[in-house]
Amino acid sequence: MTFEIGQDDPHNPTGNRFTGERFEKALNVTLNSVVFRSADQELTTAGAYIEMASRLTELILLVLAVLAVRNRVKR
Repeated sequence: MTFEIGQDDPHNPTGNRFTGERFEKALNVTLNSVVFRSADQELTTAGAYIEMASRLTELILLVLAVLAVRNRVKR
């Protein structure tokens, strides 16, 4: 008994595989899933970048506040 498949072997995609649009989508998905855990809101591109920047700024300010409190307690 033999099986014959009527499809061609898969080929690597050609053409515009590495584009700016695909890179931006990959970066957005990676950052939202790993680093930022964004809300389920639909934002524009600018809004998404502003949200990422604000979350990063919040983190930096929190670390600086902890360091300031630590420095005051040490004295």
